[in-house]
Amino acid sequence: MNDVPMNDAPVNDVPVNDPRFPGLRRRGFLAVAGGAAGLGALALTGCAGSSTAGAPGKADGKPRRGGRLRAAFAGGGASETLDPHLSNLFADVARAKALFDKLADYGPDLSAQPRLASTWEPNAGLDRWKVTLREATFHNGKPVTAQDVLYSYRRITDPKKAFRAKASLEPIDLKASRAVDERTVEFVLKRPTAEFPNVLAAFGAYIVPEGAQDFDKKPVGSGPFRFVSFAPGKSAVCKRNEDYWDGAPYLDELEFVVANEESARINALLGGQVEYAHELNPTTARAHEDQGQVRIVRLRNSAMQSFAMKTDRKPFDDKRVREAFFLIADRKELVDGALSGAGEIGNDLFGKGYEYYADSLPQREQDIDRAKALLKQAGAADLKVTLDTSPVAAGFTEAAAIFRDQAAKAGVTVRIKTGSKDSYWKDILDSGTLCSYRSGAMPIEAHISQRLLTGSTTNATKWQHKDFDDQYQQAQSTKDKQQRAAVYERMQRRLYAEGGFLVWGFADWILGTARNVRGVEAKAPANSLDWARFDKVWLA
Repeated sequence: MNDVPMNDAPVNDVPVNDPRFPGLRRRGFLAVAGGAAGLGALALTGCAGSSTAGAPGKADGKPRRGGRLRAAFAGGGASETLDPHLSNLFADVARAKALFDKLADYGPDLSAQPRLASTWEPNAGLDRWKVTLREATFHNGKPVTAQDVLYSYRRITDPKKAFRAKASLEPIDLKASRAVDERTVEFVLKRPTAEFPNVLAAFGAYIVPEGAQDFDKKPVGSGPFRFVSFAPGKSAVCKRNEDYWDGAPYLDELEFVVANEESARINALLGGQVEYAHELNPTTARAHEDQGQVRIVRLRNSAMQSFAMKTDRKPFDDKRVREAFFLIADRKELVDGALSGAGEIGNDLFGKGYEYYADSLPQREQDIDRAKALLKQAGAADLKVTLDTSPVAAGFTEAAAIFRDQAAKAGVTVRIKTGSKDSYWKDILDSGTLCSYRSGAMPIEAHISQRLLTGSTTNATKWQHKDFDDQYQQAQSTKDKQQRAAVYERMQRRLYAEGGFLVWGFADWILGTARNVRGVEAKAPANSLDWARFDKVWLA
């Protein structure tokens, strides 16, 4: 998600002049005409596990086919694209998941689950993996083949492009890899890789037809929904794919409507103009929970909340300054104030509760005196910094204000700069020195490959160390799980001591649905298989 990330992830005011949305305004939806069926909505939903939001009781009967689901959430402005390899924001992923498939995706425990791949099998040396494709077809009726897979991965790894999954696919030698037959791919790896299925599930590693380049006019995927229309920054519309390999969706149509302000999303839901509202604030959720009008779905501790310090430029090129900022943060105050308590405190590491998470490290506490001493040692006793933030994500601006006040206690002046929702995630990737940041769920090794390697395309902290890259490759190549875990722990200890992510919390991901919406999964975190998935949702 956004990044979205998170967060993966990773949006300006609602477009107000689109004649097709006469009632859509900054302060919310007024009456959206009933004829908007062909207009659109973008959405993120639910999550996997045994518990579902609005799970049907006996009176609800079995899932029923039919109807149009309208979903509202923040988008990415006029630069939005349906190119699945450019998926970056959560909205992008929602559209990509509706139209396309990956070879694998992350289950609720963040383990790789087969999707277009029916099986995978390594050789004894873990440097060759045979992947068998299931029988699936693209929306144009053509089968999904090994050549499509190789084309997709070669496109993603094009050195002239900056596709999100490029770093994750780095272990594959795509020149040596080959199509054994129409439905079998032999992947040749550059080194033994014990967790290669995670590569297949990588964020953004979607399979597209061989030769496909233009995705915004009439994208062809193999996903549960077929393309109808797309207006960047405004709307997207999909319809049921009757031939979907995993069973046709229950919904006739899926509309994605961009509503960048949280007030617009909740007002539209309350007014019956949409059936799904993505990313509600904790205060909004508390106000409407158990009131009977809408259903509130909480995906517990789903989103990493942090500040990202750029380690390649002043003042954060000095690790003493970074450590001082770790010690400035009062994490409980940030969670209570910015998230209204809807989450839990972080410890400057990604992936709390996930496999390989270094939970043996002591919980870092605020220590203003030690922070002052470190800043003095670094010659930064009267430090002034700009903190880039935006209302692009719940809690961002609130956390920025709280951290500004915390920093003042250590003699640090923090100037808050509020950026454009439309371009925030792009702007902070390379510019500035300190910014608000978040991410949805992914395996820890995927977080490292996408954000912390020298060649990572979304390296917001500019953490670039060859010895760290080498350790990552060592972890990938280690067959024994305990030994592999030990390498990941050493890497995390270094990040804990001198990394660029000040991870202060893990927020609940909060969704709202109409009372008649069923099948929104409520337990898997954002970025997992059943999150942002509408083919299993129906209207009671």
